[in-house]
Amino acid sequence: MGYKTIVTVVTDAETDSASLRASIKIARQEEAHLEVLCLGIDRTQPGFYYAGANAMIIQDNLVQAQSDAEALEVEVCKQLDGLDINWAVNSATVQMAGLTALVAHRARFADLVVVPRPYGPGRGHENEAIIEAVLFNAHVPVVVIPDGSDFPDTVSQTVIAWNESAEALAAIRAALPLLKDSQQVNITIIDPPTHGPDRSDPGGQLSQMLVRHGVRAEVSVLAKTMPRVSDILNRHCGDINADMLVMGAYGHSRFRESILGGATRNMLETSELPVLLAH
Repeated sequence: MGYKTIVTVVTDAETDSASLRASIKIARQEEAHLEVLCLGIDRTQPGFYYAGANAMIIQDNLVQAQSDAEALEVEVCKQLDGLDINWAVNSATVQMAGLTALVAHRARFADLVVVPRPYGPGRGHENEAIIEAVLFNAHVPVVVIPDGSDFPDTVSQTVIAWNESAEALAAIRAALPLLKDSQQVNITIIDPPTHGPDRSDPGGQLSQMLVRHGVRAEVSVLAKTMPRVSDILNRHCGDINADMLVMGAYGHSRFRESILGGATRNMLETSELPVLLAH
């Protein structure tokens, strides 16, 4: 079963341009319906202003957020007009406190959500909140597009980061339509446990599952020669000229990853490839 509904969230026309282009390309490749949510965000912090000023300032900020959302909708419609895909554009105004609930509600019936990288220049807390809302509240897989990157017309090489976790398997299942289109899939295992259940054949059962789905898969077992798993994955992706990475998201708690770091956060900060995540 392929993707029939693709959703992307736009909060800024410039910084979200790469993810919008990618969502258009995936929708065309999968013959899917594209839904674009244009968000005007009111970043007012209740209690920050002096007593008596809150209502007036909040109203002004909401008006500005609505204006931003409407301007985004006009701009996105211009870019989509005349394209050979089915699409719809909706705008909404939201305060930061309600962002998670709104995004999760709009994305919950999607098969795939395409968003920009949440970290880097021009990124705010809302970008991270959008990804987490989709993964944890809407339970939908996400494709994260780096700045200035385009989703490839043909995916020749896809890397799967495999650690036998439920999150990684969820990402692989979610990525099956894209994996079937990939010319080659590389199952990458970093420093597998010596006494693990698959110690005699790391990645063998996963490879068998993928082959039965018509996916051409091979296995690479790598030593942990660098402190961070994300650095090893990035180097490996570069070595084999990969076009996309598939991995599980937030195997540790979000709090731990936000404070101490983790493979998911590090990869979102450093990857130059589209990354498909699921939890």
